[in-house]
Amino acid sequence: MNIIDRRLNPKGKSLANRQRFLRRARAQIVKAVREASGARSIQDIDNGEKISIPADGLREPTFHRAAKGGIRDYVVPGNKDFVEGDRIKKPEDEDADGGGNEGSPDGEGQDDFAFVLSRDEFLDIFLDDLELPDLVKKKMKQTESTTPMRAGYSVTGSPANLNIVRTMRNSLSRRIALKRPKPAELRELEDEIRALEESGDDPERLSALRLEFDRLIAKSKRVPYIDPLDVRYSRFEHVPRPVTQAVMFCLMDVSGSMTEHMKDLAKRFFMLLFLFLNRRYRHVEVVFIRHTHEAEEVDEETFFYSTETGGTVVSTALVEMEKVIKDRYPVADWNIYCAQASDGDNTSSDNAKTAGLLETAILPLCQYFAYIEVGAEYKDWLGRDSDLWRTYKEFAKPGGNFAMRRVRVRSQIFPVFRDLFAKERHDNAAWAGGGGEA
Repeated sequence: MNIIDRRLNPKGKSLANRQRFLRRARAQIVKAVREASGARSIQDIDNGEKISIPADGLREPTFHRAAKGGIRDYVVPGNKDFVEGDRIKKPEDEDADGGGNEGSPDGEGQDDFAFVLSRDEFLDIFLDDLELPDLVKKKMKQTESTTPMRAGYSVTGSPANLNIVRTMRNSLSRRIALKRPKPAELRELEDEIRALEESGDDPERLSALRLEFDRLIAKSKRVPYIDPLDVRYSRFEHVPRPVTQAVMFCLMDVSGSMTEHMKDLAKRFFMLLFLFLNRRYRHVEVVFIRHTHEAEEVDEETFFYSTETGGTVVSTALVEMEKVIKDRYPVADWNIYCAQASDGDNTSSDNAKTAGLLETAILPLCQYFAYIEVGAEYKDWLGRDSDLWRTYKEFAKPGGNFAMRRVRVRSQIFPVFRDLFAKERHDNAAWAGGGGEA
């Protein structure tokens, strides 16, 4: 039996070395990704990212014998500057290299180390410390998922599950038990036979050695190095694993007051949210609701690409959300989340109804509600809050389950998204206060 491992590393690079480097320089890489994400747009999500980290951060720690070290007591005659107990500043290291962006007295320095992160590497680092806030285990799903767990070994299975260590252990045990001749013994016997043939001495012993050699060779053939009986495969059983149920409601204003730029910002935010949910959670349902003066639940294609427009009545979206929750997502069984995007305009007569629905019907059902207000790219806020911002502002309280932010250019989407879904969220009061923007 021949065992061949044909698994290849990616061309032109060592996968193991790259993974080891990413683990060792993780702190510097995470910082660089945070800085780079502010300048990215959602259309660049399929690309990697070229980042730079200080070269000093790549040096591995080493142990060496110090010329001078430890605590030492000195008696220095003629000292007029220091008395006992004074702390003396350590002299600067003359051999230290300057940073890539900082000058040094002699003009020398060291450039930053630049490399490219792949799409998956960038997204894994960017989404690493994000989560759905306050996700609790309410009622577990009736249809449980399964997780493969090790369950011993079997004599049959897929070649991919071949357990080489257990197979070779069985082979060694069988060869020892059946006393299979060792290669070294055969070589020694063969050398002795060759020496007797060259000398011509003791033909009787030469004949006996030849018979013994033939017997050992025949035994080696009867006891192979690896026998099919030795082969073992890792065995796995699919163990049921309960899944916490969660649903994310995506509410988007598509009324006539929403310009193409505003709609683009809202779509990009929801695309990033959809990507985050798919990569971090296996079982989170997403409900898409578009609204003008009317609201309806739609599919993903219609949500992102439909051109329907109309007036603005925000309460219709909340009414539709409440209806869907009552029909399909019992609060006792589901963790409910909501993300809403709008330009902030709303029919004046609808503001009171919107506030009442949010306070009595929506927030008590939600684990977390995030509101994103999109604005014109070159328009100043002028210190004036929109109708919807003033309506929602009273619900953004410290420690509450409601958060709100403003976005008006594409580069703000990544930082705002991180703020809303970071594990350690900022104080909601800071998000809501003063009509500030990202």
